[in-house]
Amino acid sequence: MRKVDIQQQRTTFDEKHFKIQEATLRFEKFNGQMSEPVQRLVFERGDSAAALLFNRDTQKVILINQFRYPTYEKGPGWLTEVVAGSINENEQPEACIRREIYEEIGYQVHDLTYIATFYVSPGGSSERIILYYAEVGNADQVAAGGGAAGEHEDIEQVELSLNELWSLLEQGKINDAKTLIAVQWLQRKQ
Repeated sequence: MRKVDIQQQRTTFDEKHFKIQEATLRFEKFNGQMSEPVQRLVFERGDSAAALLFNRDTQKVILINQFRYPTYEKGPGWLTEVVAGSINENEQPEACIRREIYEEIGYQVHDLTYIATFYVSPGGSSERIILYYAEVGNADQVAAGGGAAGEHEDIEQVELSLNELWSLLEQGKINDAKTLIAVQWLQRKQ
């Protein structure tokens, strides 16, 4: 592994689930020499877990639709995406995604298939997403879902046939990276 010399590091913003850290560092370049000191900012929001769900009984993929303020200015504001949520401190990713699936769409999930772990925007954020796939049946829906009221979530469940999902993918109407990765994984699996 190449060397990194962190000369100074401080937190410039720390509120709820978001931190911004500033560091002055040097890193080993590909020629083996150390770089000049550089300044970097890191947006730290923790890791997240996400899952693409497929209902065996209806032969449909279950996604959610919700308002995402950071996407509002550039559009569309409301995104159709896989179920996801932030991993709490000392929580395992599998426990997180099971909790989120229950909160957002009301399903109990038994088996999870790991798809991938990836960085969302490694140029500025340390967040990783741990992505899963799960199959459910109608009997696994044990609650209404809709999101956590205490978090002011307003979540709509969206069910799509595989052909409808492939059509959205081809039309460029899936704007969320974790959902794109999950859908392309599923398409390749078929």
